[in-house]
Formats: sequence, C-alpha cells, structure tokens
Amino acid sequence: MVRRWLYAAGELGPGQGLSLSSMPKMPQLSARHLRGREELHLAHLVLSFITMGYLWQEGEEGAVKVLPRNLAVPFWEVSQALGLPPILSHADFVLANWRRRNPNGPLEIENLDTIISLPGGESLRGFILVTLLVEKAAVPGIKATVQAVRAILQLDEETLHRALRELAEAIGDMSKALKRMHDYVDPAVFYSVIRIFLSGWKDNPAMPDGLIYEGVSAEPMAYSGGSAAQSTVLHAFDELLGIRHSEESTPFLQRMRAYMPPPHRAFVEAIRRAPSLKQHGLASGDARLRAAFNQCVSALADFRSYHITIVTKYITVAVAKARAGRAEPGDRAGPLAGKPPSALEAKGTGVRSKSRTLAGPAFPNYSFPYTTDGLGR
Repeated sequence: MVRRWLYAAGELGPGQGLSLSSMPKMPQLSARHLRGREELHLAHLVLSFITMGYLWQEGEEGAVKVLPRNLAVPFWEVSQALGLPPILSHADFVLANWRRRNPNGPLEIENLDTIISLPGGESLRGFILVTLLVEKAAVPGIKATVQAVRAILQLDEETLHRALRELAEAIGDMSKALKRMHDYVDPAVFYSVIRIFLSGWKDNPAMPDGLIYEGVSAEPMAYSGGSAAQSTVLHAFDELLGIRHSEESTPFLQRMRAYMPPPHRAFVEAIRRAPSLKQHGLASGDARLRAAFNQCVSALADFRSYHITIVTKYITVAVAKARAGRAEPGDRAGPLAGKPPSALEAKGTGVRSKSRTLAGPAFPNYSFPYTTDGLGR
C-alpha cells in the first residue's frame, strides 16, 4: 500500500506534477493495513509530501482549500496512530527523508540522497541534507545532555564537567554544518520555489480559513508549516541550560513541540523536569563547572547568531529582491519554478514574524532575545 503512495509521490519530482484532476481519481487506501512504526512513519512522510505538492502546485493564488477524501482520510488515520498532525513536519521533511546511496558508505552529504522530493532541484536536496547534517552534529550533544542530567542526580561533578564540554563541542559542530548551506542552496531557489511547499494553513493569509480534510471534518483545520523549530535538539539544550525566550516568542515555540514525534516531546519534557543545572552549578561553587556551563551558553549564542546571518541571506534579502522584481530562481530551481510567494514575505512558514522569532523551516532556529545569566565569570 505504501508503494502506491510512493508512486504518487514520485510524480512530485522534477518535470512532473500531481495534477489537480488526477488526485480525486486516486484510490482511497486504509492505513489499518500498515505494519509497525516504520511503515507508519514512511506513510506519513509520503502522504505529507503528496499533500504539500497537491495544495501548493498552483501557487498561493491557486491554493486548494479542500483535501480530497482519498488523501485526507488515510493521512488523518496515520497521523492519529503516530500522534502527529496531518501536515508536513520537520520529522518528515528532514529526519525521515534520507537514505544512503551506498548502504555501506558514510553518513555524509556526498553519500546521501532524499527519499521524496518536491520542486527545487539540487537546492532542495541540499537544503534537506544540510539540515540533516546539523541534526547529526547534535547527536553527541543529546547524549551529553542525558549524561549531564544523570551526573546532577548522582552528584558526579567530573562526569558533569565532561558532559558540558562535549555539549559545547557538539553545538560548535552544528554551526560548522550549518555553514554548508551556502554551498548547496541557492537563495533565490529557496525563496521563490521551495518555501511555499513548506507553508502551512495556520495564520497564513493565503489560506485564512485553514484546510478542510474531506471525510474527516466538515470544518477547516489549521496547522503550522514545517519548521526546524519543531526539532527536538535546541529545545532540549534550552531546557538543560535554563534558556528562556521572550514572552512573545515562547507560546509559538511551545506550540511547535506538538509537531514533534511523541517520544521527542517526552524527552524534552523530561529534561525540563530534571533538577536545574544552573542552580546546581551556582550551589557547587565549582569554577570549572561554571566555565563549562558558560562555554555551552556562548556556543549556543554563536549558533543562533550565525543563523541570523543565514536567515538574512535566504529570506530577508530574498524578500527585498522579490519586491524589487529581481528574484530569479535560475537553473538550480528545476522545473515548476513559479511566482515567488508573497503572503509569507514577513513571516516564516511556521508561521511567525521573522523579525521576532527565527522559526522558519530552513534551519534549526529559535528566537532572540533569549535570556540566561550564565553562572558568572
């Protein structure tokens, strides 16, 4: 059954399109025959890509307002089984959408490819895979986060100090991975072609009433688009380090947690409920621990500062060029490059104002200002 959806998703690729007329003719398949979590996650990945391709293929002005029953019903069933919303999320777009070209080769961009694509050509591939490499670079930091919590509970200062060093190093590696975005993603292609396919239907002027899922609800439903603010990584780091975002940004970031797979949400919540690292450090009076903690905070600030540079290049500057009529997708866009989206010029696809919260879909991103007093110098 998933293969039939994969076949349909293949029509989203370069030079093709899942036409408005062909979608209603697709057979309605039941998700009840899917076996295990892997098949469910693959089905969610495929159905989310089909949905985004179908809804946005005619651009903002031709956005579909009703998702046909044969797509809406199985997408809803799969989403309910996984505890995910029925829309493309970061977990689909990045975490589940990759494969090794050589199964025995390294987990590096030269040996990686996406499972499903949308218009955007090589820039889309690079966008997905560079973001994946940022997630990969964060893995030692996630492990260090767990070790740090355990060390606090066991009053093991040496292990805690080592875990914080490893966390700071991992965040630094995330920044290095993010810099590769310049090598693989054309800003004009990202803004003019890719971005609309990540757009949701919550607080989106192009779809102010949301989307009707035929056969599921007679009333429109609203969901936010794919955003790396839905990634577990920096949410977990924020909770460990006691980072607090602005009052304006916090509700949005909290809402993005509902788009994480349930085990990811549970992990972030477990870190939030753990004993305070900051309070432990203050109480210990350990100068090495204080320095290690502050190094983590500095690394996180550097990562977010560099992300602002990326956002400026890929969205802010691109918006200015689009308004001036100078945004040209170029050859790297692939087929189906259309009119740049305008409804979200001042917002990320999440949807949130870029000037207030850096929570668009492009990169692991969160908000400024955030506050932490560190542990002193």
